[in-house]
Parts: sequence; structure tokens; C-alpha cells
Amino acid sequence: MRQSWGVVVALALAGQWVICHAIGGGLPTPWNALLPGLGIFGAAFLLSWAAELAQLEIPQALALAILALIAVLPEYAVDMYFAWTAGRDPHYISFATANMTGGNRLLIGLGWPVVYLAYRLKTRRSQIVLDSAQGIEIAALLAATLYSFIIPWKGTLSLLDTAVLLGLFSVYLLGASRAAHVEPELAGPAAAMARWPRDRRRLTMTSLFLLSGYTIFIAAKPFAEGLLTIGRTWGVEEFVLVQWLAPLASESPEFIVAILFAWRGSAGASLGTLVSSKVNQWTLLVGMLPLAYCLSAGRLAAMSLDARQLEEILLTSAQSLFAVSVLANFRFELWEAVLLLGLFATQLLLPSPTVRYGYAAAYLILTMIWLLSRRDRRQAVGQLLMTVRDDFLRR
Repeated sequence: MRQSWGVVVALALAGQWVICHAIGGGLPTPWNALLPGLGIFGAAFLLSWAAELAQLEIPQALALAILALIAVLPEYAVDMYFAWTAGRDPHYISFATANMTGGNRLLIGLGWPVVYLAYRLKTRRSQIVLDSAQGIEIAALLAATLYSFIIPWKGTLSLLDTAVLLGLFSVYLLGASRAAHVEPELAGPAAAMARWPRDRRRLTMTSLFLLSGYTIFIAAKPFAEGLLTIGRTWGVEEFVLVQWLAPLASESPEFIVAILFAWRGSAGASLGTLVSSKVNQWTLLVGMLPLAYCLSAGRLAAMSLDARQLEEILLTSAQSLFAVSVLANFRFELWEAVLLLGLFATQLLLPSPTVRYGYAAAYLILTMIWLLSRRDRRQAVGQLLMTVRDDFLRR
């Protein structure tokens, strides 16, 4: 019964925006952001349940990759809107960058520690141990992170970045598709639907994909514009709202799904989902921004980044590199979770450029300490780089 109510609530949240969109008409602040935001929230849950069902059909590593991709679809929709609009109004480039950097840092700085906390509270175990097969995600994250440092150096997002990052994403998917099939452990609405006959289950899965995808498509623009209107009306900086409130709203269902995995004791699947989401955002999302920008502008052009955007991308890259060094030994411990959360939380209170560069330097120094202090970590990173190389050669 509780599972049915969850589906009903998610359908109601998505459905209310479908109805509002069909009726038309403007909404007052803050309803112009709240209602489409709730639609995205409900649609994301429907997407995540359908993606969990997909684990019954394909290898678990690939299913987790697809689940992570689908779970961040709301984030993609909002950021693609900003990038598309930037092709006609360059002022929106800053919003596209803000949304992308905020979403990426939230996944690691908040998502990973919360998953660890949920797992520890449930199992009383002191560390999360990942399966060696999840090296695919960590290797892909390492490759994307190393490339990401080039972006602030050249000062633009261009179609070159699109080619490289989409290439990395395709290699990652190919590597995940070759993984062995493992029978998934489902819970909640997905577990109930998994017991249905195959034809009924597949029809339901397809329907959920279509409904949630349509809801997100029609909600992305009003949600993004509604946030900007709130900022102008209430005197809140638009960049900050787009960077933190938009990703928090669009990715909260993904966090909840990961926490539920951890609460059931499936810590590997839980953290693996967030790592896959980070890979998706760091490759496919970032790579699609210049493409959307060029298509909207109707010409080949790079997205020029200002000083604030460059410092945000550099900080995001440095955090990602430290996160890879933390997971290089396939273990995630209490003090590592506390450090990630502490660095993330304190940087929110200190927005000056000097402090941003200071935090980026701190992440890089910590990465060096992590690698130099442990030989097994250095060997693990070397193995991850070899995995990336081998996947490229096989491709």
C-alpha cells in the first residue's frame, strides 16, 4: 500500500504540471518556479523506477549507468535550456555554467557523504567497499576530470570539448555494457512492478519513460525562468539560485534513490549510482552544452567563459580529482566523507574568488597527499588509467 501511494504522489506531481501546461497562462512568483519544479521532482522518481526495472534486462553496470543518466535528466533539461538560450543571449552562458558546476559539486560534496551516513546508520559498518567491477565508473571519472582542467586553461567551452567528452562517455558505456549480468536487488515500487508479467512490466516501464520525459521537457524552461524571476523579484543573486537551488531540486530524487539503496545495505549500488551520475554530468552534460549553444546560434562558436565561471570550473575539477583519489582503493571511509562534506559546506559560505582558488588548491594538495602517502593508491590510479587506455584501444 505504501508503495502504491508513492507512485500516486509521483504521478500527481508530474500530472499537475502537465495540466497546468495544457491550460496555459502565467503564474505568479514563486509558483512559476515551484509548480514546474514539483513536476520535475515527480517525473524524476518515475524515471528512476523505470530505470531500476531495466536492471532486469541488461548488465548491472550498464543499468547503473543508464539509471544515473536518467536520474540526472532533469538537470540536463534545465542546463540544455540555459545553453540553448545562450546561443541568442550570451548572458545565459553564466547560468549554464552555474547549473553545471553546482550539480557536479553537489553530487560529491553532499551526495557521497549522505550516502555514507545512511549506510553507516543502517549497518554500523565503518566503510563502504565497492566492487572491482565499478572501476569502470571510477576510471571514466578520472579521465573526464583530467581533461576538465583544460577548460579553464583555454577559457572556453567548444565543440572540441564536445568531441572529447562525448567520446569518453561512449567508451564508458561500452565498458559498462561488457560487464557481467548480475540479478539486481529491487525495493519499493520497482520491486512490486518487477513481479508483473514481462509484457505488462515493459509496457509500464515505457509509459513511465514517456510521461516523465514529456513532463521534464515542458517543465525545464518555466522552471529555469521562474528561478531567474524569483532572483530579480526577491533580490537574490541569479547565479547563486541557478547554481544551487536548481540542481538541488532536480537532483533530489536521485539523492533519495541512492539513500534508499544505502539504507537497504546496497552501498556499492548506492555510491556507484552517484559516481555514474558524476561521470554522466562531467562528460555528456558538459559536452552537450557547446553543441546546444552552436545549434541555437546557427554558427560554429565557442562559449566564452568569464573569470567567475573559470574559477567555478577549476574548483569543480579539483574537487573531482580529490574524489577520485579517495575512491581509488575502492573504499570510502568516515573521515573521507567528513572531509568532502566539510570542504563543500564551508565553501558555500565564502564566495570570494580568492577563497575559491584557495579551495581548489586545497583539493589538489589533498590529492597529492592521498597519493604520495599510500603506494596502493598510486598503483590503483595507474590501473585506472590503464583501464581507460584499454577501453579506448578496444573501441
